[in-house]
Amino acid sequence: MFSTLVDFYAAQALHRQKVTWRRNVFLGISLSANLGLLFAFKYLVLFLPSVDPMIANIYTVDHPFLGFLLQGVYFSIPVGISFYTFQTLSYTLDVYHNRIEPEKHLGHFALFVSFFPQLVAGPIERFSRLMPQLKAKHVVSYKRFQQAFRLMLYGFFIKMCIADNLSPLVDAVYDNPSTFTQWSTWFGTFAFGLQIYTDFAGYSLIAQGAALCLGISLMDNFKTPYFSTSIGEFWNRWHISLSTWFRDYVYVPLGGNRVSLLRWVVNILAVFIISGFWHGANYTFLIWGAIHGMLYLVERLINANKRLPQTRFVLLAGGVAIFICVNIAWLFFRIDSLQQVPRHVNALFQTEGVQNLTLSLPIITMLVTFLIAEILTYNSRFDRLLDRYPTVLRWIVYAGLIWCIAAWAGVTNHPFIYFQF
Repeated sequence: MFSTLVDFYAAQALHRQKVTWRRNVFLGISLSANLGLLFAFKYLVLFLPSVDPMIANIYTVDHPFLGFLLQGVYFSIPVGISFYTFQTLSYTLDVYHNRIEPEKHLGHFALFVSFFPQLVAGPIERFSRLMPQLKAKHVVSYKRFQQAFRLMLYGFFIKMCIADNLSPLVDAVYDNPSTFTQWSTWFGTFAFGLQIYTDFAGYSLIAQGAALCLGISLMDNFKTPYFSTSIGEFWNRWHISLSTWFRDYVYVPLGGNRVSLLRWVVNILAVFIISGFWHGANYTFLIWGAIHGMLYLVERLINANKRLPQTRFVLLAGGVAIFICVNIAWLFFRIDSLQQVPRHVNALFQTEGVQNLTLSLPIITMLVTFLIAEILTYNSRFDRLLDRYPTVLRWIVYAGLIWCIAAWAGVTNHPFIYFQF
């Protein structure tokens, strides 16, 4: 409510102003309010003592305001704050740059900020794309619900059958990597890359399907990113709404590629490091972002000096290399502290562990099914893919996915990973 009210009135006020410094004041109010909330709930903990004698007694503080404040700072975070904050910020910045007209109806703007399917984990929509749809008249149609249910069905499948079944295996390896054999440690590392992809992409598909039931078309957030043959292509296919947000509202204002070589390198690293920091107040996220930034720079340097022929072998080798690099980088995303890095890296390359991960036949079957679906949906989408096939085959697919969800879904409730951001 606070973000909605501040940005609604700040955007209207700055739009009315003709003097630049006054416009800047209202833009500053919007930026300070939104980024201030993010800092207070996500990053203030970096500057607070990790061992505080009060922490043990926080839950027993009787004071109605102080107790609430202490619990909020140390233990709580508003659900979806990183997503709706960026969504409202893009609106204010677009109004400031005269790309859009400010919304005059508070109810419509509140709906834009808090549209429930994508509120808690995106995709991060732009006002110019989402608001016209929210105001449009929508007519119920079989085709629309058909597409919506297909998206939700496949989203539930990859979240509940792939991500949730991989979660116990990943947790076991990351909790005690030195006890596992080398292949098990590598599998657990790659399994987390698959887990976070299917978990987040599953949410995005469910959100798209739920919104489509209401006549709203949300943007695609993932496009088979693990089939990318370059790190640049990976970020064009992974968490698209966030990567395009950073491109438009951070990279381009910094000068983009219309600057000197040194400044461009700084811009690239800044965007990737900030994108890592967006995920949370932990230095591991900064390193994860920096790794992607360095990979991107190295890739651009290679292509600039010696353009490789785009043969099938080169593309395949590039795809394998990117897959391995991205999954090793996920190590820094998954661990809780830098102290855990040596133990896990050592287990990847030198371990005396004897424990092996065991994959059940249902998990193997679902992984193979998912791989086939990924291949078939390359540069497409699950609901559109099924349009190519006859009715009987489509219903066989529906029945198979429903069977997998009913019989083989993970037995433990695993919240969506990106809910923590």
